[in-house]
Amino acid sequence: MFLTPDLEVDEHLTLRPASKGVLAEMLEAYHEDSQAAQTALPWLDPEDDIRRQLRDMLYDIESQHGTDRLHFWSIHTTDNGQFVGLVGLGDELQAPQSTYNLGYWVRKGHRRNGIASRCVDVVFSWLTQRPELTTVEIAVHPHNDAGLATAAAVCERWNGERLPEFIGIEFNERTVPHHLHLVDVRRSE
Repeated sequence: MFLTPDLEVDEHLTLRPASKGVLAEMLEAYHEDSQAAQTALPWLDPEDDIRRQLRDMLYDIESQHGTDRLHFWSIHTTDNGQFVGLVGLGDELQAPQSTYNLGYWVRKGHRRNGIASRCVDVVFSWLTQRPELTTVEIAVHPHNDAGLATAAAVCERWNGERLPEFIGIEFNERTVPHHLHLVDVRRSE
């Protein structure tokens, strides 16, 4: 269960363990809409070399392969393998009971098609195979309407909750308030 598996989303999309092999397409997607990429990956420093930062992220993901600390997937179309985005379970946690934090980023030309929600459902279904409860947190900036809608939909489908208070997350030496959602993913019977 420690290895990040390939997962089929539906007849149109597949999830592959994220690797350096998607770097060129990720960089292309970043340049299509750098503002959305900054929202999804707020640690990116736009004043620094974006290619190097994305490469380092993918290297970190690959170096954790098999440790069960990180699980990140690149989202691809099934017909031509085009890179559509990322979805992942990370270890940058805000709540003490959390196992993972959830992140997702969908490429500009593929948004508003429910891709993030469908991918999250597949990832959470994979988590139901674990013997223990897995608590996943979703931190969303209060001005990220699409992210808030996705988090609310995920919470509704998976019996999660949005905590009433804001939490502060440090980015580039400043504290940014976020809404925190928690979802307890239980073993399926």
